[in-house]
This record gives sequence, structure tokens and C-alpha cells, in this order.
Amino acid sequence: MLKRLYDWSMDRVARPSGEKWLAGLSFAEASFFPIPPDILLMPMIIADRSRAWRLALIATIASVIGAGLGYLIGHFLYEAVALPLIELYGYAEKFSAFEAYYAEYGVLIVLIGGLTPIPFKVITIASGVAGLDPLLFMLSCIPARAPRFFAEALLLWKFGPPIRAFVEKRLSLVFTLFVALLIGGFVALKFV
Repeated sequence: MLKRLYDWSMDRVARPSGEKWLAGLSFAEASFFPIPPDILLMPMIIADRSRAWRLALIATIASVIGAGLGYLIGHFLYEAVALPLIELYGYAEKFSAFEAYYAEYGVLIVLIGGLTPIPFKVITIASGVAGLDPLLFMLSCIPARAPRFFAEALLLWKFGPPIRAFVEKRLSLVFTLFVALLIGGFVALKFV
């Protein structure tokens, strides 16, 4: 079943409409959605390495724009939208301590948070709640997201065929590792 899903996904992401899905997922993940865009970015690059840089750029731009929405959610809709999202992800207790760090380390938190498996939407919403300077926030999102997506693009562009062979041979292992990293990112935030 996993192999059929993989084959179907590889066929879909190789199409031009895959870029729209990547942009949409990158945007949504930066503001409210729990699935990271890497789940599309990686197979898209593996399917067509010649588009690696374009795809990384699409993911970066959409993620930064989505971060702006996350900031607005935190800043203007904290009670109505942000607080329920924070509670849904189980971060309510840690959130007040997290806000205190923003007073001193706001930009650094955005920079580090954008490069780690910690869900970026939590960083963007917290930035809005804490009132981090909006221009400084948006500018810090670029170096927070671009290195992640372009590093993936570089590795997959350079080592694409062996990586694709590894993924296809050990699909269950790769899927399990991805799920573990995703869950690990949420768990890590509980200890921050």
C-alpha cells in the first residue's frame, strides 16, 4: 500500500500543478497546518532534479508569506484563533514562558525555529502575540526558511539518484523516520 501511495505521489508531484500544492502547503505550514512542506519538496526534487532550485524558492517564498499570516493570527486573533491552535497542539503551559523569551531573543528564536523540526507555525503565531517588530520578523523569516529548503534542494540535486533508490528500496523505514521527526518536533517544543 505504501509503495502504491509513493508511486502515485511521485507521478503527481512531477506535474506542473505540484508547484501549486507545494506553495499552498508551505504557506499553510507556516501559519496553521501541522504537515511540513518537505513532504512534497523532497519527492518533487527527486522526481525532477532540474527543478530543485525553483522548488526551493517556491517553498521559501510561500513559507515567508505564510509566516506573515501566522504573525497576524497571533497579533490580531490571539483569543479567537491563536489560543485554540496553541491549546490544540498542547503548548498552552509553555507559551507564557515562551513569550518572555521573545522580549530578549525574538529574532534569534525565529532564525533557529525556522531551521529546526519545531513547528514553524508556533514560532510565527508567538511572534505576533509577543509583538515582535513585524518588519524585523518578516526579514528574519527569510534566513530562517531559505537555508532549510535550499539545503534539501542541494543534497537532492547532487545525490538524487542514490537517494531515490534508497527511498524506494526502504520506503517503510523512510516513512517511519519522517513520522518520528515530525512527532519529535512537536515533542521537542514541549521541552523548550
